[in-house]
Amino acid sequence: MMADPDVRLRADAQANRDRILDIARDAFAADPGVSLNAIAKAAGVGAGTLYRHFPSREALLVGVYRKEIDELVGLAPDLLAKHPPLQALRLWCDRFVQFGEVKHGVADTLSSAISEKDLRETYWPMVGAVRQLMEACEKRGEIQSGVHPEDVLTLLALLLRISPTSDGKAQTRRILALLFRGLGAEA
Repeated sequence: MMADPDVRLRADAQANRDRILDIARDAFAADPGVSLNAIAKAAGVGAGTLYRHFPSREALLVGVYRKEIDELVGLAPDLLAKHPPLQALRLWCDRFVQFGEVKHGVADTLSSAISEKDLRETYWPMVGAVRQLMEACEKRGEIQSGVHPEDVLTLLALLLRISPTSDGKAQTRRILALLFRGLGAEA
């Protein structure tokens, strides 16, 4: 049974969990078929520690997914604090695309492992992050008003289907440019 994510872990256990998730994200991006034992070894923990936190490959994939979503949501205000709004939105979209590249090879497994609860708990914070970025852009007149953040997120999600090959990356750049033109942003 997967540990309840709402239960607070000891500091060392939380550090192990975070390290496992970081290593797993990179490992799945490099080789979608990587073994859990290889991930544990790379994270510097025993297999038992990995399985205590993530009793299955699917649980680990969902853990990586949720951590990536949390990071994307938290990235929006950080980018707005450091960059003009339109640049912050562009940087956030680039990071979203990188998130997609990581999950591309494991998308089928991940989609079957994600529960309705996972989707509910991650979707609205993502919409909120996009809304925050778009509202900042609208206030500065950098994009047109009236575009729904959910529509932008849906368009971005379509990019997750594109293979991260060089041709796929070029197509992603073209689609992002089209999205920003559609928002009324200058090139």
